[in-house]
Amino acid sequence: MKTSIKLSVLTLALSSIFTLSTKAQTTTTTAPAASATRSGVILSVGPDGGVPVGSLHNAYNWNLGGSVQADFPIYKNQLYVTVNAGFDNFFAKTNDVTNIKGSDLQLIPVKAGLKYYPVGNFYIQGEAGASFVTDKDKVGADKSTAFVYAPQIGYQFPLGGKNYLDAGVRFESNTKFVDNGSTNNFFGLRVAYAFGL
Repeated sequence: MKTSIKLSVLTLALSSIFTLSTKAQTTTTTAPAASATRSGVILSVGPDGGVPVGSLHNAYNWNLGGSVQADFPIYKNQLYVTVNAGFDNFFAKTNDVTNIKGSDLQLIPVKAGLKYYPVGNFYIQGEAGASFVTDKDKVGADKSTAFVYAPQIGYQFPLGGKNYLDAGVRFESNTKFVDNGSTNNFFGLRVAYAFGL
């Protein structure tokens, strides 16, 4: 799949989130704010998918994985500390010259950060941490650990009670695993089931 098609799909997903976000905000103006039910620790689990960009796109088509996240409130149910751990598998491309498929890149990112709700259930999130390569020898990596950071925006759709559908789009960047000066970047989408404790 070409990069332009992948970016178009990701853009469509992002615009859908904003459209649903706008509709959700206009329908909740007559009722109590949906964010009023958001309190306490929130756990979420769900799939992650993404599109590699830059030098990572040269060797990998897309990535798929999952993550578990805990959000701890620190200020008025608007500001949370987040802790996130997951798994990402980057599916290798087939070399056009040799017709040999490369090895998939497998990462375990562990991150912590802040999540802020400026309006209703719309949030801005930033995380940083470490990303571990599980198959270092297969992919020819020089290092097994790299610094990772991930800014994200998203929306928490109320499902009733303390249950939510948490949908977010992020840019995630890992510093180099190979000493060639390239970073490992991708645009990702996370759709998770979230529930308050």
